[in-house]
Amino acid sequence: MRSIFLIAGLLCVLACNTDAPNQKSKIPENQNSDSTAAKEKEVQLTKEQANYLAQLPLKCMQQEYPNKLGQVVGDASDLQSPRSLHPSFYGCFDWHSAVHGHWMLVELLKRFPTIENADEIRKKLVENISKENIQQEVKYFEGKFNKSYERTYGWAWLLKLSESLYTWNDPIGKNLHANLEPLTQLIRNKYLEFLPKLYYPIRVGEHTNTGFGISFAWDYAKTLKDQDLMSLISQRAKDWFMTDENCPLVWEPSGYDFLSPCLEEADIMRRVLAPAEFDKWLNNFLPQLYDASFKLAPGQVTDRTDGKLVHLDGLNFSRAWVLFGLEKNGFGHKENLQRIANEHINFSLSNVVDGDYAGEHWLASFALYALICGE
Repeated sequence: MRSIFLIAGLLCVLACNTDAPNQKSKIPENQNSDSTAAKEKEVQLTKEQANYLAQLPLKCMQQEYPNKLGQVVGDASDLQSPRSLHPSFYGCFDWHSAVHGHWMLVELLKRFPTIENADEIRKKLVENISKENIQQEVKYFEGKFNKSYERTYGWAWLLKLSESLYTWNDPIGKNLHANLEPLTQLIRNKYLEFLPKLYYPIRVGEHTNTGFGISFAWDYAKTLKDQDLMSLISQRAKDWFMTDENCPLVWEPSGYDFLSPCLEEADIMRRVLAPAEFDKWLNNFLPQLYDASFKLAPGQVTDRTDGKLVHLDGLNFSRAWVLFGLEKNGFGHKENLQRIANEHINFSLSNVVDGDYAGEHWLASFALYALICGE
């Protein structure tokens, strides 16, 4: 395992606290150091860090406001509170952040069953992912104006949550997976309906990115042996991306990116192509990844109280998880990709807990997934 050693107490002021927007985390010295060793320092998710990280989704998963609903209002009956509309996933500012906050807590419990507040985490998971609450979530998606709600970013995280519950060897996990299943199947069927109609892929660095949206869906389908979904994703990914060459990575990032269009495309193609075929494809698509001297600077954030500008911290984590996936599977220049991934994580990790809700409500999930991919 590649280890990324985080200094104890890195996340000690972690909290979803909107009453103290100017509170800042203590940044370890090496975060501000110009030394190469500090920037490339490897990381390991320890129980202590897990205890800190868990506090963000734990505190905000039942925090109703502030909230961004992102809904189309068909008539006055749609004007309801976030909790009424989404009794499972109303916390952490928006629906998709609530979903991946739940995913994060499940993943932390799977790795550290005796994590601090484990009983409270379990209690809140059971309260939120109840049969009755999921029935209401399904009802929302069946509304006339909600067919494309959270397509495909929120859809992807919902399937990732379902996959995590499915692989959790715990009675609560099995029950919650069963409770979530009606919504899971609705989202799974939405993929089957939508992907054949999407003629052109969406190559952006935000929520609608097609590569990201089908990568997590592929993982879910593979884990649950859903051959129909796997076959469709594989075919559509090849339809969209197989002939792509020389992706303009130098154009990235755009100002609001939390995903890399080039790297997300590589991430899904790594999944659907055979190793030899993908190696050839990647050499044509991003040949610089095979160069030991290739450099990729982390995204710079100028204002972490701005909900859009802080996206670039998320970009640093998502770049890292893609690069870890490539080097771990033997593609690109292994040592260099690992170095770049570590640099990106170290650049943004302390800012997960910078005290402002604009980043705190979601960045911990991105950080955790990057750390998991680096194991």
